[in-house]
This record gives sequence, structure tokens and C-alpha cells, in this order.
Amino acid sequence: MLAPQEFNGDRMSYTSDDCTRARQDFPALSLVHKTHPVAFLDGPGGTQVPQVVIDTLADGYRRCNVNVGGTFATSLAVMDEVARARQAVADFLGAASPQQISFGANMTSLNFALSRAIGRSLTPGDEIVITALDHEANRGPWLKLAERGVRVREVAISRDGTLAEADILAAITPRTRVVALGLASNALGTVTAASAVRVRTGEVGALLVCDAVHYAAHFAVDVQALDCDFLLCSAYKFYGPHIGILYSRSGALDALDTDCLRTQKQDAPYRIETGTLNHPALMGVTAAVDYLAGWGSGATRRAKLIDAMTAIAAYEHTLAEYYWRQVQTIPGVTLWGPPFDVAARAPTVSITLDGVTATEAAQQLADDGLQIWQGHFYALRVLESFDLVDRGGLLRTGLALYNTRSEIDRLLLGIEQIARRVRAKSN
Repeated sequence: MLAPQEFNGDRMSYTSDDCTRARQDFPALSLVHKTHPVAFLDGPGGTQVPQVVIDTLADGYRRCNVNVGGTFATSLAVMDEVARARQAVADFLGAASPQQISFGANMTSLNFALSRAIGRSLTPGDEIVITALDHEANRGPWLKLAERGVRVREVAISRDGTLAEADILAAITPRTRVVALGLASNALGTVTAASAVRVRTGEVGALLVCDAVHYAAHFAVDVQALDCDFLLCSAYKFYGPHIGILYSRSGALDALDTDCLRTQKQDAPYRIETGTLNHPALMGVTAAVDYLAGWGSGATRRAKLIDAMTAIAAYEHTLAEYYWRQVQTIPGVTLWGPPFDVAARAPTVSITLDGVTATEAAQQLADDGLQIWQGHFYALRVLESFDLVDRGGLLRTGLALYNTRSEIDRLLLGIEQIARRVRAKSN
């Protein structure tokens, strides 16, 4: 995994002017709610898509709406588009080969399929390590294997919303067979260092499965540097359609007993892909990767992606840090998650507000066209760890390349008005 940048003004090359130009690419940003421009501040729940992705999806249904495996021209064209999508994602993740990229309906479905396949090789007493920081999509499939007598060990969250490296390493024993690790928290913005974990899993012969759904939306991923066995992410988090993605280390997928029909190709990347893929959506994935690459410079698409993701991450980080610093000055606001004085921080900020639940606050903000998320975001264990379930969960803001300082100022004003009404009611 590439080290996240130490963000500062000297390194930022994606500017507010770039953002203004980018906003013209996203039709959804022109929506209005009750005379208020809609501000999409819910990036972790899924980003909006640029017009080029919409056009590509439409072209897919016009031009490539047949199945693969035929000898006629349209079927051959579809096969070529699927191959292009695998190559685009390989470039996006830094994979050595497009044959290491599998697709599915979503990350959750792929991880359930992966856990079932790995589970068939496990025996009672084998151990799996998960964390309390993770999305349920990287917890539930592994917890399910307890039915087979597998012991699932959980690493707790520190009070600052991070995972202590010593705790993770201590949980990995000679009986560990899998470590399921989220690279970034969609609830708190925490980024988890994986290099020491990879060393330890190598020592005990355990598989490292990384959830990069939130991480890949904001940082350049390098699966070869990370040296993970499997990595999952979702294209709809980085301006593409709803497609789940699985990277597999060379040979790792072929070693598993997957749910695979005998009529399916039995080798990677196909052996975990069930049924017919969503071919037009895969074309949209290629378009989304190319769109991101278009913001960077370099001799190859991979180089352009690294350049673009680094620059965009710096812009998002600066904007999120501004919100983080300003929102904590509002009386009654409590911030959750690590501070912004660390290099490794995703542009996702969660708060609670005294006297009002996250749902109530989100509903009031929605009336002003401010779309942010509330609740647990499928990271339920995070809320349980901080006793926030009965309090209604968190109010989360997550930024993308099209968000602006003026949108953040609108949000801050909205939160301040809610806090003022709460104080007035209590007096």
C-alpha cells in the first residue's frame, strides 16, 4: 500500500478551480431541493457519477447487451469490454495482471463467497482475526465460520478510534489462518497501517484479506506493495457503478474450493464469479477509472492514477480538516475518530450533537439540501464499542472530489442552527 501523503499546501495540485471544473461533469450536482442546491456530502455511502460513466453505461446497453462466449461480433465485443475492465481495475489497484481481478454484485457478496471458500479448508480450532473497527461486510462473513468450530478473535478499538498495532499483532497466533483487516474506516476515517500485519501473517502462514472499500476511494492502492492475498473494494465508491471487485494474489484463488458451476471456467479470475456479469456496468467501471486518471499526469494510466489520487486526496483532506476544526467549536458537538494531525486520515468526519439524535439532525439538514448520513453505516461494532447505539449513532460527513468549501460552510451553519434550537428548548 502506498503511504498516504503528508498533506500540505505545497503538494496539493488539485485545486478549488479544478473542483469547479469537475462539478460540471456530474449531472446530479445540479439537483435542487426546496430551492436549495443539493450538497452531496455522503461520499462514503457512494459517490455521484460523471456524465462519461452515464454515457458509457447507456452505450453498453445499446452496443453490448449480449452474453459472452458467442462467436458473433457483439459477443466478442462484450468479451473485449470485460477484459478492458479487468485491466482498468488492475491499473487502479496496481495489480500485476488483469487475471487477478474478479467481479461480483457487490463487495459483501464477494466476501461471503471468499469466506465460504476459505472456510472449507479450515478445521475446528483454527483462528480468524477481525477488528471492531471494520464494516460488517468484513466481519459477518468471517464470524459465520464460527459454525465450523473456527475461533474468531476480535481486536478492540482504542478510544481515539484507532487500532493499536500491538493489539493486532498479539491477536495473530500460529493457529491464525485469516486476518481480515479494513484499510480505512467508513465510520471514523481511521486509516490502518497494514505492513506490520503482513509481516506477521507471513510468519504464521495466514492469509491477509483487506477491505479497501473506503480506502480505495481516497488513496492510491498498490496491492503488490501491500502484498495482501485478497483485497476487496467497490466501484460505486469511486465514481463508478455498483460493482464489487476482488483482487487475488497470483495462485491464491485457484487454491480455494469456490462455489463454481462446472460450466464456469475453473481458474482465476472466473472461479469465484457466479452467473453472468453486469457487462454494461463493467464498461462503466472502466470509464470511472479513466475519468480519475484524467486528473493526473504520467506516461501510463497507472502513473496518471497515482498522480490524480494523490492530488485529489490532498484536496479532500484539506476540506475535511477545515470542517473538523470548525465543527468542534459549535457547543454540544462531540467529534469521534482520530485527529487530522496525522498523515493517515480519510476525509470522513463523524460527530454527535447533544440533545438531538443523528437521525433528527440529518432530517433537519436534509430540508436545506444538505445530504449527510446518520446511524451506523454498517459499521455497527464501532457504535457498540463507544456505547452509541442507544444514542442514535453518528452524524457522518464524507467528502469527494466535487465537494466545495461553500458546501461545508452551509453544513456548519446548519449544525450551528440545530445546536442553537436545542439550547433554546432546554432553557
